[in-house]
Amino acid sequence: MSALLEIRDLHAYYGKSHVLHGVNLEVGAGEIVSLLGRNGVGRSTMVKAAMGQVDATGSILFKGQQILGMQAFKIAHKGLGYVPENRDIFPTLTVEQNLQLGEKKGHTSRWSLADMYQMFPRLQERQHVPAGVLSGGEQQMLTLCRTLMGDPDLIMIDEPTEGLAPKIVDLVAQYLQSLKERGISVLLVEQKLAIALDISQRVYVMGRGSIVFEGTPAELRADAAVRKEWLEV
Repeated sequence: MSALLEIRDLHAYYGKSHVLHGVNLEVGAGEIVSLLGRNGVGRSTMVKAAMGQVDATGSILFKGQQILGMQAFKIAHKGLGYVPENRDIFPTLTVEQNLQLGEKKGHTSRWSLADMYQMFPRLQERQHVPAGVLSGGEQQMLTLCRTLMGDPDLIMIDEPTEGLAPKIVDLVAQYLQSLKERGISVLLVEQKLAIALDISQRVYVMGRGSIVFEGTPAELRADAAVRKEWLEV
C-alpha cells in the first residue's frame, strides 16, 4: 500500500519546549489509522504540525510532496482535511452557511449538502439555526461535515468523541465507517480504545512525544504491557 501521508523524524516545539521527538507515522490510501495515548503526550501537536500550525522539523510528505513549512490553507487545498478538537465553528452563521464555507470553489466534490444531511439528519433539522446555539454533539457533527465538504483525500480528526453522549459517539463511528467506504483515509486521534480498535486497520500509541507501539488492533489487544504503561489511567 502506498503511503498517502508519510511523517518521518518529526520534531516539534512550543517555544523552548520540545514536544515531539522524532515521530515516524504513515497512513495509506483508504486506510483508517488511530493515534492513541494519554492526554499531553503530543498527539494533537503532531496533527497540528502536519497542518502547518506548529513549528516543526523533519519530513511530512502528502501524496509524495513535502508539505512541512507550507501554510495551512495551501495544505488543505492539496486534499488534507483537519477537524480540530475545539470544533472551530462560526457561531453566528447558520448550519448550512457553515457547511457551504467548507466547499472548495471551482472544485467538484464527492460530497453534497444532501450527503451531510443523510449522514446526520439532525443537521438538516437545524440547517437554518445559528451554529452557536447547537449542542456539543451537533457542533461536532457540523465540524466533521464542514471538513468533508472540502472533499479531502485524507482527514485528520482530533478527539471527535470527547465529551459526547454514547448515542452521538455511535453516530461518529458510523461517519468514520462511511468515509472508509468512500475510500477516504483517516488519521484518528482518540482516547476511547473501543472505537479506535473497532474501526482501524492499524494503530500507533504515543508516549512522551514518541511512538511507542505500532501494529494492528489485534496486536494491541494482545499486548497488555503496552496498554498498561501507555494507555490505561
